[in-house]
Amino acid sequence: MYSNQPFDVPYNYHFYRTASDSQLLNDIQKAMNAEYSAVTCYDKLANLAPSPEERSTILEIQTDDKRHLEEFSKIYTNLSGSQPSYQMTEECPEKYREGIEFAFKDEQEAVDFYLDISDKAQDMTIKDRFRRAALDEQNHAVWFLFFLTEHSNVANHHRQMESYGAEGALSASTLSLPQMLTYALQDEYLAQARYNNIIETFGNIRTFVQIRDAEMRHIRALLPLFDRYQVPLPNDISQSFVSTPENIKAAYAEGVQGEIENIAMYDRFLSVSIPNDVRVVFTQLRNASINHLAAFERGLARN
Repeated sequence: MYSNQPFDVPYNYHFYRTASDSQLLNDIQKAMNAEYSAVTCYDKLANLAPSPEERSTILEIQTDDKRHLEEFSKIYTNLSGSQPSYQMTEECPEKYREGIEFAFKDEQEAVDFYLDISDKAQDMTIKDRFRRAALDEQNHAVWFLFFLTEHSNVANHHRQMESYGAEGALSASTLSLPQMLTYALQDEYLAQARYNNIIETFGNIRTFVQIRDAEMRHIRALLPLFDRYQVPLPNDISQSFVSTPENIKAAYAEGVQGEIENIAMYDRFLSVSIPNDVRVVFTQLRNASINHLAAFERGLARN
């Protein structure tokens, strides 16, 4: 517990002070430096935020920390009789995710530190200010943990996507026949799911309806090969990789990119030695994708 004695001060505060009690001032100085560092760091994180919602939340957190800095500064001035100065205690990371991890850890540490100051202080005003600040910091930590979880989910999604369908086939170092069949079917599942989503969102646009129906035929062409070569059918999780495009132009652009990857996948498959019946099917699907690509490119040009 801090050793203090009562005295009257400006701002209607009633704190306790002795000449030998430097620990409280040292702790408040540390708290001010932490808040000053956080306020500065959150400017950078707000500018790096990937969405308006995250940017808005970070700026709200920064507003809380500015208030903490102001309140701690008044306490410091009343106790010391001098104006405080601040310094950065840690540099804010340059990358957003590392910055969010840094902020989460910093806010959690602040909770414990502020509660410790509140517990040791004898003056009720100091107790209240630091207890309330600790509650704010805990709320901030929850938000930063939420952001970390969200970005981890996105990162996991990207990693899954990189091993699925055409992207998985194009990034694989080696390819067996079962892998080729699996990647091909996954990519046809993905194309069908993508075009279903576009049709549900924007209506029965003829190009997408026709190509969606063609993808169904592609799937039917591939299925007998799984049975013939005793390859287990992959689960259709394609819907988890589909996102709704902003507009029709973006929908056509997605179609163009999807067919480009699809063609590149089949080109790779056809460049190695595979059974003739598999080669026939892969060639047919590749040629169909070339036609689909041309249709999407025409639609993109119109829009």
